[in-house]
Amino acid sequence: MTNGQIVNIDLVKQVNAAIVYRLIDQQGPISRIQIAESSQLAPASVTKITRQLLEHGLIREEALQESTGGRRAISLMAERQAFQFISCRLGRHALHLGLYNLDASELAREEIPLTEREAMPVVQQLIASMDAFRARHQSQIRRLISLAVTLPGLVNPETGDVLYTPTLSLAGIPLARYLQEHFGLPAYVGNDTRGLALAEHFFGNSMDCEDSILISVHNGTGAGIISRGKVLIGHNRNVGEIGHIQVERFGKRCQCGNYGCLETIAANAAIVARCKEWLQQGHASVLQADIEQLTIERICEAAHDGDRMAGALIEEVAEYLGRTIAIMINLFNPEKILIAGEIMGADNVLLPAVRRCIEHQSLPSFHQDLPIVAARFQSQPAMGGVAMVKRALLEGDLLQRLMEHVV
Repeated sequence: MTNGQIVNIDLVKQVNAAIVYRLIDQQGPISRIQIAESSQLAPASVTKITRQLLEHGLIREEALQESTGGRRAISLMAERQAFQFISCRLGRHALHLGLYNLDASELAREEIPLTEREAMPVVQQLIASMDAFRARHQSQIRRLISLAVTLPGLVNPETGDVLYTPTLSLAGIPLARYLQEHFGLPAYVGNDTRGLALAEHFFGNSMDCEDSILISVHNGTGAGIISRGKVLIGHNRNVGEIGHIQVERFGKRCQCGNYGCLETIAANAAIVARCKEWLQQGHASVLQADIEQLTIERICEAAHDGDRMAGALIEEVAEYLGRTIAIMINLFNPEKILIAGEIMGADNVLLPAVRRCIEHQSLPSFHQDLPIVAARFQSQPAMGGVAMVKRALLEGDLLQRLMEHVV
């Protein structure tokens, strides 16, 4: 007993195992001596933990390191090819499924139309689709260890319960529990934008910094904030719903019930609708020929190629987006801003306009030399789930399950 509280031995074991595994994953090849020095764990504890990790195939021994005079130390590396998992983005209109190794390499990918809208039919279609996906790619699976699902809206990432989704009736659904009960595997459920921000931090264009903000402009508008290498969350575990900041007092009604939200201006459907309005008002543009089948991709292509009306539209969106990003810079002082979405097809128009707003509306010391770049994973919607599995492994939850043969 310490300070009147009983020490949770199992938790200590989990934390220590996670520390050792994380060092091997991030710094390997690394010796046991180096692990002990970096972790400040006793050499005997490091030896015991690495033995367990080796027994479960989570790490492997590499060639001997160069001798420094005594017996040469054996290097340890994380084993990333022997374990696979399925990640899915549950979008508004489609399921994006991917099969991955632990190094985030994609083994298979599919997109399936989402035909359901009500709670249990959506859950049933999701489970059936993941089942069929697994069966189709069974030959590439050595050991399936986990599932992950990301979706737009609010999620309790600890329990995997859905709190709110903008277009699907999933509020109150314990989605992680349903998946775990059906597949018999650990399941992780989280917000898609925050998952993508974490993916950029682990594998993408913000690997080089500890504090970054990802802005996502797709069917909705959101932000994922990475602070000191972790996703920033509030007491209810959700932060970054910038799409519902009111930026236009007498603007259009948003699906959240408010008026003039950023999402009514800086989201794909809103941009397409605005473009159609301008075309119907007689604005000259190469897009007149596409008005019946207008897409965000075509608008961005026209803006990128110098179409004046399309460029003006993207600049208008960039101004509202830039104002919001400037506020976030003043609040969080990030090292890097990343932008994800089809709108980056007009990055030569969008980014200069966004930067102008930032320079006018944020602190000079905060925006000076601040990189504003495209997210790496523009066309891999399931990468958010990949990051959640990686986090579960590095923080010990999934690691402990693997070491206890729970998976």
